[in-house]
Amino acid sequence: MRAMPINRRNLLLGSLSAVALAAPARGAPLSSFGLDATHLGVRPGATSDQSRAFQRAIEQAARARVPLMLPPGVYRAGGLSLPAGSQLAGVRGATRLIFTHGPSLLSGEHTDAVTLSGLTLDGRGQALPQDRGLVHLFDGKAVRIADCEIVNAGGNAITLLECDGDVARNTITGAADTALFCNDNRGLLITGNFIANSGNGGIRIFQSVKRHDGSVVADNTINNTDARAGGTGQNGNAINVFRAADVIVRGNHIRNAAFTGVRGNAANNMQVIGNTCADTKETAMYAEFDFEGAVFADNVIDTAQSGIAVTNFNNGGRLGIVHGNLIRNINTRRGDTPLQDIHVGISVEAETAVTGNVVENAPNAGIRAGWGPYLRNVTVSGNVVRDTGTGIQVSVAPGAGQATIVGNVIERARRGAILGMEWAKPVTGDLVKEGAARYPQLTIANNQAR
Repeated sequence: MRAMPINRRNLLLGSLSAVALAAPARGAPLSSFGLDATHLGVRPGATSDQSRAFQRAIEQAARARVPLMLPPGVYRAGGLSLPAGSQLAGVRGATRLIFTHGPSLLSGEHTDAVTLSGLTLDGRGQALPQDRGLVHLFDGKAVRIADCEIVNAGGNAITLLECDGDVARNTITGAADTALFCNDNRGLLITGNFIANSGNGGIRIFQSVKRHDGSVVADNTINNTDARAGGTGQNGNAINVFRAADVIVRGNHIRNAAFTGVRGNAANNMQVIGNTCADTKETAMYAEFDFEGAVFADNVIDTAQSGIAVTNFNNGGRLGIVHGNLIRNINTRRGDTPLQDIHVGISVEAETAVTGNVVENAPNAGIRAGWGPYLRNVTVSGNVVRDTGTGIQVSVAPGAGQATIVGNVIERARRGAILGMEWAKPVTGDLVKEGAARYPQLTIANNQAR
């Protein structure tokens, strides 16, 4: 056979043939933006369910590793599977997918590089299985969900399991369970989302066992978090970190949570920094149960049952910093909770420094150090406490350990500036004035009380 001469024309023909072989089948136009779904049998505005055509289009675009472009319109579908590399892109506020059937609207396993952007996903309030998300992804690297609106999910709006990636600038409203449920993930970046009217939780960062997570939850707005499933704190939290270590919760705006704004349970090395939290019906910020390491710094808390609690030394909870927070209006009641357990600005128990905070209007106490025998190595210094029942309470119960209380300014503490406590009962006079020498485990000095 004679060899084809190499010239410019033959090179061009060969290149065009290679492009034709790589292009999607059935004549679907491939632009610099991706595949147009309407050329693959998906029809905007159709009243019938389009799941079969939609699934074929998703798979074809994923094979070609290009986005599937969804023009403005309403699309009815359900049970859609997202293979690795799936990219669905719509027009913000104009491309709407209506959930019709299945355990999820969009789901996938081994979902590397899945991207959803510019979509409105409407769950219609249709009930989902337990812990299932309207968007449900398992085992994915570089997952991205951005600039979407997810409404009326009948369970979780988004569930991410064993994934990494980012969830950014989405609007999530009316989820029956949790807006964003994350379990066993690796360093998710969750930023700039608006979340409202969730049934049981705003953002949940969970691990199945205690271990590194490394997620960052930053600059989100979370309003009106309910606790429809009840309980004593497992529901009703705007942000809940459970068994997940090394999580940063930063710069979020939280309002009206049925329980807590930011709650860490068995979460080592959690940092809660620069958040604004208003109108929570229980403790605004919590580190509880079997944790080591919690930082609460530069937060603003206005109106809560209690402010910040670093607690449960009896269950291994220890090691914290509470610094530079502004806490005011600690006066919201929940049910029949005894007064001694609420209305405290800051509560700490073990290996914790409480420095440079301002607490105003806490009817029980501005700062509490220890609870019964659960007090060890606590420093309370350089704080301003004003308009409280007691300024600072410190445990002197049998078994209580050391505390240093120095250089605080306490004004208008009605029952005393610094009182020694056995559990909820005051057992000393004002230790600013006299009696501190009776307790060698306490260092009380240079406090100003007026």
